[in-house]
Amino acid sequence: MAEFVDLRSDTVTQPTEGMRAAMLAAPLGDDVYGEDPTVNALEASVAALFGHEAAMFAPSGSMANQIAIQLSVPPGEELLCDADAHVVTYEVGAAAAIGGVSTRTWAPVGADIDPDVVVDMIRPAGYHAVPTRAVAVEQTHNRGGGGVIPLSTLEGLRAATTSAGVALHCDGARIWHAHVADGVPLATYGALFDTMSVCLSKGLGAPVGSLVVSSFEKIERARVLRKRMGGGMRQAGILAAAGAYALEHHISRLADDHAKAARLAEALAPFGVVAGAVRTNLVPLDLRKSPIDAHALAAAARERGVLVSVLGPRVARLVTHMDVDDAAIDRAVSVLPEIFRR
Repeated sequence: MAEFVDLRSDTVTQPTEGMRAAMLAAPLGDDVYGEDPTVNALEASVAALFGHEAAMFAPSGSMANQIAIQLSVPPGEELLCDADAHVVTYEVGAAAAIGGVSTRTWAPVGADIDPDVVVDMIRPAGYHAVPTRAVAVEQTHNRGGGGVIPLSTLEGLRAATTSAGVALHCDGARIWHAHVADGVPLATYGALFDTMSVCLSKGLGAPVGSLVVSSFEKIERARVLRKRMGGGMRQAGILAAAGAYALEHHISRLADDHAKAARLAEALAPFGVVAGAVRTNLVPLDLRKSPIDAHALAAAARERGVLVSVLGPRVARLVTHMDVDDAAIDRAVSVLPEIFRR
């Protein structure tokens, strides 16, 4: 059998030849000393893209998120986010374990956030309550099926958090997809948030790396937190070069991934398992009314050369990316409906 069609995640991609060449040619220095020119250039470039003063390269999206949260929320105080947010679902309790941060969540609604619900949850200091110091949103929303939070919703949250004196953080791991899907400029997104994390290895095809984006003052503090968490890197420019190449060459092509995801969703629509509209590169599958559960689906698909992500007993996910071409989608469109027909 030919190699697998891997639809588990957009983190499984391999660097392109052009990206490998950029990595090989990158000028290097010791980034802990602030002397890696390729890292410094990437940080300046990403900060400028989002209209912020500064950015800091980090080894992972989880580390970038947790550093950003600690910049706004002191130990023992509170972050608000939704119950399916990556920061409380897939970061193994880091906010509490590392930052001493208390979290409180609203019911999972993916990208369909009601700003009024969030506003009503904000607790001021005093009255023996845990004060809310920040709100976090996820753009696009992973467990929300790659949903894109509308700009108007984000603007409502920004107005409300500003009024309450509360910071607004964006887990922007896939914000590039939102930018392509809705046409919202990156700087427009950036203007709404006090802190951001943006990922280079989801969709853009870089092997490693995320950045924290914020003010000069906050990024100086972020460097201390990164070092404390073991994230100081030396000749990191070899990785930063991959990210810089991805930003230059791989953002506009995300529209191709969105189109491929739409093809998958269309092929599976007759079986009633596609959970909501598919607008980016994630296809969420709700199997609660299906005769096959997520683990059985994944096992049957693997036997036929297609890899599927299991997110829960009755929840699965398909993700398109730059290493899945049209022929691979043809194969998946042939295999997956046949499993549901059994």
